[in-house]
Amino acid sequence: MNGKIVIVDDEPITRMDIREMLEEAGYTVVGEASDGFEAIELCKKHLPDLVIMDVQMPILDGLKAGKRIISEQLAGGIILLTAFSDKQTIEKASSVGALAYLVKPLDEKSFIPMVEVTIAKGKEIRKLEQNLSKLTLKMEERKAVEKAKGILMKENGCTEEEAYQTLRKLSMDRRCPMIEIASTIVISYD
Repeated sequence: MNGKIVIVDDEPITRMDIREMLEEAGYTVVGEASDGFEAIELCKKHLPDLVIMDVQMPILDGLKAGKRIISEQLAGGIILLTAFSDKQTIEKASSVGALAYLVKPLDEKSFIPMVEVTIAKGKEIRKLEQNLSKLTLKMEERKAVEKAKGILMKENGCTEEEAYQTLRKLSMDRRCPMIEIASTIVISYD
């Protein structure tokens, strides 16, 4: 499995070790950052499959940066790293949407499989989000067509089927999607 990865840690030696493990496993490290602001900028530039980010960093920590990266869909997923395994930090990591949480020092035998699984889950989540967006758009279009049919039925005293055929004919005659005709009708009667 291959993927683009951004490494974020304020310790250069930790970044170097992580880069070495990832590159030996065939991953492409597209950037390194030492704080959350740099991480966000790198993610905007590269849209990586995965961000591996330390929780404790100066300026902007990994939790706050991770929250922004996830909310703006700037990466496929995030693995948070920390030297702490307390319950509060773990809960915060979950609440920002991290797909994994690892405690330093990293063990290569468990780290690389975690990277593979996290990238796969990130892709799966992205696909689900895209499907949800498509379904939401179709639902909104359907609502507009139904509303336009209702307006035509009321205005012209016709049946639902006749209203639908009117929309369909207008769509075909004007060579534009039915949603455009329906939206125009709805807007003009609101």
